[in-house]
Amino acid sequence: MSAHHGSLMSLLYGTLAVLLVASAVAFALRLKKGEDDLLVENLTDRINAWWVMAGVLGLAFWMGRPGVVILFALCSFAALREFVTLTNVKRADTWMLAALFYVALPLQYWAIWTDWYGFSSIFIPVYVFLAMPILSAIRGETDNFLIRIAEVQWAAMIAIYCVSYIPALLSLEIAGYEGHNILLIAFLVIVVQASDVLQYVWGKLTGKHKIAPRLSPSKTVEGFAGGVLSATLLGACLWWITPFGFLQAALMALIIAVMGFFGGLVLSAVKRDRGVKDWGATIAGHGGFIDRLDSLIFAAPVFFHLTRYFWTV
Repeated sequence: MSAHHGSLMSLLYGTLAVLLVASAVAFALRLKKGEDDLLVENLTDRINAWWVMAGVLGLAFWMGRPGVVILFALCSFAALREFVTLTNVKRADTWMLAALFYVALPLQYWAIWTDWYGFSSIFIPVYVFLAMPILSAIRGETDNFLIRIAEVQWAAMIAIYCVSYIPALLSLEIAGYEGHNILLIAFLVIVVQASDVLQYVWGKLTGKHKIAPRLSPSKTVEGFAGGVLSATLLGACLWWITPFGFLQAALMALIIAVMGFFGGLVLSAVKRDRGVKDWGATIAGHGGFIDRLDSLIFAAPVFFHLTRYFWTV
């Protein structure tokens, strides 16, 4: 067995152990408080959803590049659909939306698949940004034109461009790390998602001072500090699956945990502006796809470019 597969299997076994412990805790709480307890029901839904998500991600990792690229392309499609449903788009924007879903999104992930960094890095922020208002303007509908275009441009950046940086990690050429890039995705996902969970746990245990009560009442200074520092320590302990040293892994984990927090905060602001609690109801206990991707959306591009700048050949 190669070192790559050995490290990946160790991560999968570790994830399985954590999920088994979480399920056992939920079962014990259900016996103690009863199945009708809302907190226990929500916790059980979340854990069951994590089983499914971990299984899907594990399958994608096992399939390699095709599985990872296809998985996140589908996530982008679902996230884009969720975002667009909350915008002010009109019938006149049909051409623009069709081009975004069925031309821009596939082309972006085709570029990721073929390792065409020069195209994938500028395609959406330059050419798609210019094409979208053109396609909409041709239809002649000027009511809320600027708002409609800006909202859909944001949707393209959030749901397609930023998410595509997760599978883009597979294209990085790092000396002595060839064939291991899928572990960079594992590092990113584990640290950022663990930070989210640990911020919630620390907030429940010690949280007193709310950071942004109008945006996300559950986010506290204590929860943020405890969660980010815990995730930083976790990232440092995972240095062995990365091309980073122990302290370098800690610093990278700190950066992506902080960026993940701000991603959640910014997208919570968007939800509050639109008057909704969740982006969708696709994932039981978690909301929609963007509710699960929000932290990764801000962390992935930063993680990719820092790794590319300091560690690639």
